[in-house]
Amino acid sequence: MHYLELKQKISSGLLSFPVTHFDTNTFDFNKKAYQDHISWQTQFDAAGLFAAGGTGELFSLSPKEIPIIVEAAKEVAGDVPILSGCGYGTRMAIEIAQATQEKGADGLLLLPHYLIGTTQEGLFNHIKAVCDSIDIGVIIYNRANSVVKAATVQRLAEACPNLIGFKDGTGDINTVREITSLLGDRLVYIGGMPTHEMFAQAYDAMGVTTYSSAVFNFVPEMALQFFQAMRNKDNAYMETVLKDFFYPFAKIRDRANGYPVSIVKAGLKVIGRDPGPVRSPLTDLTGEELEMLKEVVRKYN
Repeated sequence: MHYLELKQKISSGLLSFPVTHFDTNTFDFNKKAYQDHISWQTQFDAAGLFAAGGTGELFSLSPKEIPIIVEAAKEVAGDVPILSGCGYGTRMAIEIAQATQEKGADGLLLLPHYLIGTTQEGLFNHIKAVCDSIDIGVIIYNRANSVVKAATVQRLAEACPNLIGFKDGTGDINTVREITSLLGDRLVYIGGMPTHEMFAQAYDAMGVTTYSSAVFNFVPEMALQFFQAMRNKDNAYMETVLKDFFYPFAKIRDRANGYPVSIVKAGLKVIGRDPGPVRSPLTDLTGEELEMLKEVVRKYN
């Protein structure tokens, strides 16, 4: 898929991060269970899926596993674009980017580099090197120690034709608004806050008209209805779902570090589609927390 076609496609609807399925005993990648999940997810109207992304536990995967997971997703995704997670230092990121392109990835989500902070010039050089190494579309993800400013995004957009998107997970409204104002329709803008539905209305007002939904993993129909309510400015519906589902969900999510990923796998377990455990250093929800989640999910299953 040409990167301009990918840009148009992902701007058209809701995006999601499928979890990565692991064997309960060995913690090895469970390809069959993963492909069953991707096949189920593609029955719903997602504009694109991020394989081996943040919710897919990119940080716990080996570089060799990432293209294997992307290939597994591509084998069953049909017409739904598959974008690969990518990250770490520049050399490793380039290796991952090229390997996933070879396995058929339609695009790339460039997550923060490893560990250290750096300058805007360093971020520019890192992102440009990854973009230059592949032909597929790239989306940069502002989060944690990797935060590009508006002027840097503009430089990258001018230097990298295949840079198609900007995703924000910082909540820095000033920077996001400056980027959307400065770049206009050059990029697609994606919301990437943890449980982004809780921020969707505010981001929509800034021109960030799509986002990635983690809960699409286990309540896809409700996730799509909420997204359409945002597009339709149906604030009454959104308020109801925020109060009945997302705020109680977030209270469980916030009980421990790492739970934004763990709770999504738990949600799948609650609906009878167990994806296996999270890999360390993450931990799974406790039995008590799983019961709490069941009550939240019950009415939307």
